[in-house]
Formats: sequence, structure tokens, C-alpha cells
Amino acid sequence: MTTDLTAEPLKSSVMTVKNDWIDYNGHLNMAYYNVLFDTAVDEVFEKLGLGSDYVKTRNASYFTAEVHVCYVRELSAGMPVTVSLQLIGFDSKRAHFFQELRHAEEGWLSATSEQMSLHVDMAARKVSPWPGDIITNLEALAKAHSTLPLPDRSGRKIEIPAKA
Repeated sequence: MTTDLTAEPLKSSVMTVKNDWIDYNGHLNMAYYNVLFDTAVDEVFEKLGLGSDYVKTRNASYFTAEVHVCYVRELSAGMPVTVSLQLIGFDSKRAHFFQELRHAEEGWLSATSEQMSLHVDMAARKVSPWPGDIITNLEALAKAHSTLPLPDRSGRKIEIPAKA
């Protein structure tokens, strides 16, 4: 692994909300929250050995199988943001992680994203096991994150509660 791991979520670099990402409601369009989350995943996965070179050299990648985004507070153009990522779990073919999008200077929470990624053999276009070195990196990250509490918003589902 190309980074020292501590018992805290991994953080992305600071990104800025772009003017053309603002919708007719005057705040960040929901699609661009995913752009920010995805950009941060790419940064973190680079540290795990799963960057753009991984696709070229190993003919494998990771695909998103499921994602759940919760919008907590609006973002406006020009705001600096950062994303943290906590590994919740993984197995031989999947990685489950949780992200928080925060204002980079003030620290307040804007949105969360919980995601399941699958390791994919690009030649076969099928889910396949992570290679040994990537498993080692995931194990190291899982060990570093093992003492972290499960995020409050993790595991949420969409529902309208029944009336009593």
C-alpha cells in the first residue's frame, strides 16, 4: 500500500463545487454529488493499487454494483469540499465502503454515500477475485479501520415508516 494507514477514514484532496454544476434550485445538482464521491473513490483506490494503471496492466477494474446517497445540506458554487472514505468490509470479490462529503473549511456534513464495488475481469467482463496484493492492501485498510465505529447513516434503507 502506498500510504501510511491510521484508524481514521482516508481523505480526498480538496475539490471545489463548479458554477456549471448548480441547478435551477440554486444548489449543487444531485448528479454532481456523485461526481465528487466518485473522484474521491478514484483517489483512495489509487492508494490501494487500483488506479488507472491497474486497468491497463492487469486488465481488471472495479465496478459499482450499488450506491445509496443521502443529501444532508446544500452546497453552492465555489464551496471547497473534501470526501472521507471508510472501508466497512470486503470479501474475495467485493468492497463495501462509506463516504462523507464535507465542507473543507467549516467541516459540516453535506452528503453521505454508501457503496458496494465489484472486482471485474475486463476481458471476461465478469466479477472475479481480487489479486493477492490487492487483498493485502484491503486487509491493511480494514485493520486500520477496524476500531472505527460504524457510521450512523450506514445501512440505511429508503422507506416511508408505517403510521402507528
